[in-house]
Amino acid sequence: MLRKLAALAALALLTQACGSNSATNAGNAGRRITVGSLYPLTGPQGQGGDDEARGVQLAAEWQNAHGTLHVTLKSVDTERAESVPSAMRQFQKDGIDVVIGSHGSAISAAAAEVASETGQVFFETGAVGLTSAEAAGGKNFFRLAPMGANLGQAAISFVSQELAAKMGITRPLRYAAAYVDDPYGKAVGGGAADEITRRGLQLVGQFPYSAQLKDFGPLAAQIGAAKPDVLFVAAYLDDGVALRRAMVAAHVPLVASIGTSSSYCHPAFGQALGTDAVGLFASDKPDAADVKADALSAEGRAALEWAATTYQQRYNEPMSAPALSGFSNAYAVFVHVLPGAKSAKATDVAASALRVKLPEGTLANGGGLDLAPPGSPEPGANRNSAGVIWEWVAPGQRAVVWPPAYATHPITPLPLAQ
Repeated sequence: MLRKLAALAALALLTQACGSNSATNAGNAGRRITVGSLYPLTGPQGQGGDDEARGVQLAAEWQNAHGTLHVTLKSVDTERAESVPSAMRQFQKDGIDVVIGSHGSAISAAAAEVASETGQVFFETGAVGLTSAEAAGGKNFFRLAPMGANLGQAAISFVSQELAAKMGITRPLRYAAAYVDDPYGKAVGGGAADEITRRGLQLVGQFPYSAQLKDFGPLAAQIGAAKPDVLFVAAYLDDGVALRRAMVAAHVPLVASIGTSSSYCHPAFGQALGTDAVGLFASDKPDAADVKADALSAEGRAALEWAATTYQQRYNEPMSAPALSGFSNAYAVFVHVLPGAKSAKATDVAASALRVKLPEGTLANGGGLDLAPPGSPEPGANRNSAGVIWEWVAPGQRAVVWPPAYATHPITPLPLAQ
């Protein structure tokens, strides 16, 4: 049955993809392009980075099997940001102008800066953190995944507009933001704090902390002293778990708490915390199993079915959020952007990227493609990126609860462990 589903999905996707790019593909018959691939396949971010790289590989395989432009990936394991400059410059020496990555925000920031220096073009498929002012967004750097600030803004919007009403709360809520003090944490936590202020909500404290922090007891005490009703957290897995445990041990009373992509949404987060995770929310990208197919276009449905089936067959596990993000965003580049470029030169690829417009629901993760040009408020950002709100509804069980088009479970206000 799985083989039959995969075959049917491949046939449907082939028809859709060729139909949308038939004129361009005809001119690209026989063309080949090598794309650099930068993901942390080992180290602290190795699990998510490897998943995302697997998704990118599937997207290349799809294009090679059914498109007219052949994509070859040249992969480098970038465990840390320090290894990015040499990898990018080696790609340049090898004549590789187009690079895709990177899952990690520090890795992404380094790649975006180097690409802007060397004249390459870098497509980010998963990381959400800040880049430096030297990164030429909309020219040499494009982020296909949500901006970190967008995830933070979505979290606050959900709590203030949807969750509070669901809980019957009419009084003004007090908000606080705790975040790891690095490009990822600043982008997401800062976005949440900005959204709190923009909405005229009460921000009672911001709590940046070192990525090397070991004892979270004092931080939990500081947060408790500010007396927030709602705590937003931008953390990685280990520190996210440690901070939550410290908050519970300190009996800090909260109406709600919501985190984001690198901790609160991970299955390992729920496994580590058990009942202490129940009632927490997360603003992040969806897993393949939690995307509602009827919210997608024909192309998106076919892509999701083929990718999820192939991934399960090959790796004997469901397609995770990083894997789906890697596949969907690389698919947008390989199937829609590269075939429309006049050449493999960075300038031509960037021009094609800005021309391509895919409505939400076109990609397997529910997103689309609308990249902001230079001079925009967020140059290089994908204005049609995919994002959802998760909730831990039981020990070890999470579900998408917002927006309604992608929800697999109703919003369920649950008391937090205190």
